[in-house]
Amino acid sequence: MKQKSLFEEMANNNTTKKHVNEPLPFDCLAIDIEATGKDPVSDAIVGISLCKEKGIAYYVPIRHHKANNLNDALPILKEVLENQSISKIGHNLKFDILMLMQEGIYVQGDLYDTMLASYLLDPNSQNHGLEEVSIKYLNHRKRAFSDILGPHKTFAEVPLEEAIKYAAEDAELAFELKEILFKKIDSEGLRSLYFNIEMPLIFVLAEMQQTGIKLDIDLIIDLSKELERELSLLESKIYNLAGKRFNINSSQQLSKILFEELGLKTSKKTKTGYSTNVSVLEQLSIYHDLPREILHYRSLYKLKTTYLDTLPNLVNKKTGRIHTSFNQTITATGRLSSSEPNLQNIPIKGELGTKIRQAFIAENGSVLLSADYSQIELRILAHMSKDKGLLEAFQRGVDIHSKTASEIFNVPTEKVTSELRRIAKTINFGIIYGISPFGLSESLGISPKEAATLIDSYFRRHNGVREYIEKTIKDVRKSNYVITLLGRKRQIPEINSTNSNTRQQAERIAINTPIQGTAADLIKIAMISISEELKKKKFKTKMLLQIHDELLFEVPNEEVEEVTKIIKNKMESALSLSVPLEVDIKLGKNWAEVK
Repeated sequence: MKQKSLFEEMANNNTTKKHVNEPLPFDCLAIDIEATGKDPVSDAIVGISLCKEKGIAYYVPIRHHKANNLNDALPILKEVLENQSISKIGHNLKFDILMLMQEGIYVQGDLYDTMLASYLLDPNSQNHGLEEVSIKYLNHRKRAFSDILGPHKTFAEVPLEEAIKYAAEDAELAFELKEILFKKIDSEGLRSLYFNIEMPLIFVLAEMQQTGIKLDIDLIIDLSKELERELSLLESKIYNLAGKRFNINSSQQLSKILFEELGLKTSKKTKTGYSTNVSVLEQLSIYHDLPREILHYRSLYKLKTTYLDTLPNLVNKKTGRIHTSFNQTITATGRLSSSEPNLQNIPIKGELGTKIRQAFIAENGSVLLSADYSQIELRILAHMSKDKGLLEAFQRGVDIHSKTASEIFNVPTEKVTSELRRIAKTINFGIIYGISPFGLSESLGISPKEAATLIDSYFRRHNGVREYIEKTIKDVRKSNYVITLLGRKRQIPEINSTNSNTRQQAERIAINTPIQGTAADLIKIAMISISEELKKKKFKTKMLLQIHDELLFEVPNEEVEEVTKIIKNKMESALSLSVPLEVDIKLGKNWAEVK
């Protein structure tokens, strides 16, 4: 009866014209959707849980076995969920929003996402699922989905009595968590970060996931066949070099051949024997061809199995596109991550990386547009450190890597070679990540002593950066956390560890997080601003992907000129820094053409 009473209450207040403008009996509603699966673009809603007061929750079956309310429920739900005056509460609301989109329901109003709130309060936590967060904040253990599903194929087959208990609890838990977590959000000074950046971004990311990106399946299949032939030839070459056939993907068998049968020397050992990781094989390549060919084989094998063999199977049959999920609660720095599949890790370098990116294409009549922030983290470092050298370089628009090379190698800028610039670039970005002399020596293939000399030379000319790093570490030792320009916090208790390795790693995190986190916040602001402008002007342009400092769009040919200006302007004005922001724009028919 409780389920019916709320359902009728919504109907009485939202389905007739005479009630549309009258105040509703509730101003916030917790929702939780049960679906036929985990893919919000392909799967269907089974039922929706609702909660508007503590201790009472309801489950509305939509497509539940023997309890189908599809035609009756959706119009009523649409009125309520699209009502801007009702705040929506939920745990991972992006999923619910996407599921509702498939039914023609476009959620509006403020969002109180308790998963996102949990993440902002503790970004180091590995799990922000409802079960874990409920235990942490409510001391309540909810029933696991696997226990409820049992032998049934989907939630729709779970007996209704059991389904109600499980599903309604999820909405009620989210309702309770909202009161606790958002008080903490306020007390931690995270309200602006949540409501101005993370909350509106939920809608943007939902639209990106729904849109997806087009894939040339035939090209991917052809590439897979090409790689299969190349791997077969490589296998034969490897067997000849080894003098026998063996499982190339078995590190134990490879170790035996390299170190016992071929007699190669190494000092790196694991619990199961000698290591055959990349660094070991690279060192051994100096003395024998087999390790070099193994590295080549591993590289091609990974590309084939990770991308070429899997991407065609991930294309949605209804849309013909790949719909990656962008996640807000995974990385501790605030960066977005991509999953199912991870399109942020598509290879950039090499001929094969280029060929794979050629398979990501624009629809006919449109182009892909890439908008990439230029050296954004170094610009943020310049702003935060107030280093005179960096500020002047970016304000004058000089090439920062050539300038650094000129300084540390004491040569005129016009005589900086590509190799010197490469070394300077490694140093510039290494400084952001708190690189050590040993780390730099590994990256450049030089001795730790030479690397230390280069780092000292850098800091002599950029005293502001040195002081910024020292102050940051000192402050974190007192507070145990760092903060970005926009107020994002990250706890770093390990910075006072007695273990030197643990402490040094914490120091590197302390140096990098404010910079990388601010860059993450910056591009999120740009995404929200661009999305709002495109909607305002009713453009058909779609935002497809975010790859750290880059945004990828699909733009109809007739909108290219105006949209290019909008994107560039919104990205370059997203945050006011003491140095200018610069965005590089490229156009092409496929992703390879815009890199």
